[in-house]
Amino acid sequence: MGIMQAPLVVGVDGSESSLQAVDWAADEAARHATPLRMVYASLWERYEGAVPTGGLERPAGRVLAENILGAAAERARLRVPALAVTTDVLAEDATSALLREGASASAVVVGSRGRGQLASVLLGSVSLVVAARSVCPVVVVRGDEVALASRHERILLGVGGRDVGAPAVRFAFREAATRGCALVVLRTWRQPAGRPAEHQLVTGDPADSAEARAAALLDKALEGPAREYPDVPVSRATPEGPAAKILVERSAAADLLVVGARRQGSFIGLELGRVAHRALHHSACPVAVVPQRVNDPATTDA
Repeated sequence: MGIMQAPLVVGVDGSESSLQAVDWAADEAARHATPLRMVYASLWERYEGAVPTGGLERPAGRVLAENILGAAAERARLRVPALAVTTDVLAEDATSALLREGASASAVVVGSRGRGQLASVLLGSVSLVVAARSVCPVVVVRGDEVALASRHERILLGVGGRDVGAPAVRFAFREAATRGCALVVLRTWRQPAGRPAEHQLVTGDPADSAEARAAALLDKALEGPAREYPDVPVSRATPEGPAAKILVERSAAADLLVVGARRQGSFIGLELGRVAHRALHHSACPVAVVPQRVNDPATTDA
């Protein structure tokens, strides 16, 4: 495995969810021998900058941000003593800051919930938007203690119809190789609409044909990465049913769920797709959303 050159970025806001993200990011940075960059973003200057303080003291918002970042950095260093950690307080909204940071990061790590009155929703708005728009992989940290500690020793990858040779596939193989764990790859299919019996006598069972196409696409998607990472044990499955539902169910036995997200090259709307969206809200383990441009040569239709 080569060393990641770009830093791993983690968003910090002082919430319990962000502390889980810090722990996960520290472990991940150590696995890849890459530095960890912690950022706290807030618009406190918009509200405090124009108000005279009557002295030279720093704005209260910045002091709070620095204290939260300092505690998070100490937490990461205690967890991984040799880890290179840098911190930065950014005077901008969290979504914009993390998207900008992602342009020069190996990945961005965020918690699944933020602070404040909306902390009880299924997925925080910052995490959702960053996952939907980032140009680099985004990991939303969620799940139980077993998954967060990577004790399942298994990564789950969902392969969609346009993921042949896609970045999500290579990301999953690279992650499995780094962790020295197994990779489980799924390509689901759906039962075709009923056909007249006499037509099936000629063409065979349409369900068999649909499953065969799913298996063939899976083989094509894994061909190159499997050669590149020959030591990664891979198991393939082509279950029938809705992809989002099956991936969420099987995430209970995984340490990381990897899904792809196609990017149109515009920040209009959220570019996630139904599978990634449901995984981010309901997965039982951390979810990595790996972007792929629609005009990427690796993208082909199923």
